[in-house]
Amino acid sequence: MWATVGGVEPAVKEIGTLAELAYTSLRDRIVTLAIAPGSPIHEERLSKEIGVGRTPMREAIKRLESEDLVVIYPRRGTFAAEINITDHGLIAEVRRNLEGQAARSAAGRATAEQRAELTGLVEQIGMLSADESMMRLDTTIHRAIYRSAGNRYLESTLNHYYNLTLRIWYLFLPRLPAMAEHLAEHIPLLHAIVDGEAERAAELAIEHVRHFEQAVFAALRS
Repeated sequence: MWATVGGVEPAVKEIGTLAELAYTSLRDRIVTLAIAPGSPIHEERLSKEIGVGRTPMREAIKRLESEDLVVIYPRRGTFAAEINITDHGLIAEVRRNLEGQAARSAAGRATAEQRAELTGLVEQIGMLSADESMMRLDTTIHRAIYRSAGNRYLESTLNHYYNLTLRIWYLFLPRLPAMAEHLAEHIPLLHAIVDGEAERAAELAIEHVRHFEQAVFAALRS
């Protein structure tokens, strides 16, 4: 347990909270390509923009480095990782298996509150028209399924690979057709999870990842 003498525990919690803020803010800038692949990470400027100090920002950068979103070069600085399109098939191969397991686990383990959240997300599908808005909803849906799986190790791993996938998606977004159709694929998936249909949920999740993989390869050929 953390010592509480002299307010140490609140201080540690505060640093942890700010590090999480720095992490999510910087992660979102990187995965949406607001910080372009290969661009330098200006720690001081970003710390001011996000409203955190040097220590939380350093913690966030170390975490992002471990997730392959940031690279640190001695004496050169910190940069957003480049996107290697040749890795797309390898990432999709991993995600097909893990997304299926997450959907299967969520169908069996999701709490009543989580099932209500997933049902609410179904109702949002079809209400958006802009591609970027639909991308944000897609992200919200995937992360909600990961949480509902009730396995923090699976959730962490999937978030890692999903973040890498998001960068590829944003890179090809102008060339990817039928974003609304892709988003609509979540409707039967979410219903299957909410209804506890584990194997159907797993099958639908795997097929969803496969469709994305095919769409990117089609964009590469065009």
